[in-house]
Amino acid sequence: MSEADLFADAPHELRELLALARSLAREAGRMHAEGRAEGLRVETKSSPTDLVSQIDERVERLIAERLRAERPGDALLAEEGSLLDGSSGVRWVVDPLDGTTSYVYDYPCYGASIGVEIDGETAVGVILDSAGGRLFSAVRGFGASCDGRPVRAREPQGLARALVATGFSYDAAQRRRQGAVVATVLPRVRDIRRGGAAAVDLCHIAAGRVDAYYELDLSPWDYTAGVLIAREAGAAVELRPAAHGRGPAVVAAHPALIEDLVELLTEAGALV
Repeated sequence: MSEADLFADAPHELRELLALARSLAREAGRMHAEGRAEGLRVETKSSPTDLVSQIDERVERLIAERLRAERPGDALLAEEGSLLDGSSGVRWVVDPLDGTTSYVYDYPCYGASIGVEIDGETAVGVILDSAGGRLFSAVRGFGASCDGRPVRAREPQGLARALVATGFSYDAAQRRRQGAVVATVLPRVRDIRRGGAAAVDLCHIAAGRVDAYYELDLSPWDYTAGVLIAREAGAAVELRPAAHGRGPAVVAAHPALIEDLVELLTEAGALV
């Protein structure tokens, strides 16, 4: 099945929102590349390890300006502070550069995440894996794709053979607790991967590049689009109360694996 077939029966409004989200994501990726070429100005936010560059802010301004011009009735929630009220029932949830630390170091795990909610439910998700040059898309009820081809979550071989992705907080005390969780999880799974971009990690679940994923201390712009993409690729994604730090905890895996993963993370002290 081609991507055209995958989304062909989606309502016209959703296909229009998808087209705009893809356009915004591609423009973000172009600006990511330009930023690396021109040199970065890097500052810190919530902690010395929480970085922001002029590219985060520049991409967000561009997205906000285009939405004001093309969708003036829509609301916007974005990481760097852009907040627009809306009257249409549509809200855009945007991370202009997810994985800023990876981006600053030129570590290949960063991108742009754009989720579109209608009446509070995510209906469209688009994530550009800028470092890998891959565009992930999903429409609620119509599946998920990567560069025009449908994607599916990997069939599991049990938790002991699962490759698990995760991420860590910017807060030092919270990172210590999260390290203790990893110490419990690691001997019980195949291995752990840490890329530094929650949105991209959720796409890796969708594409079968990892078997499972969990992370605490995320914000809506980190996971809104990625949760939809993973679910539409056949993964189970649960937003669970976190045992420490900010919630919710995002836990994703093939449906056959999710119960065992939640049990292990609860035992390890990550989940309530």
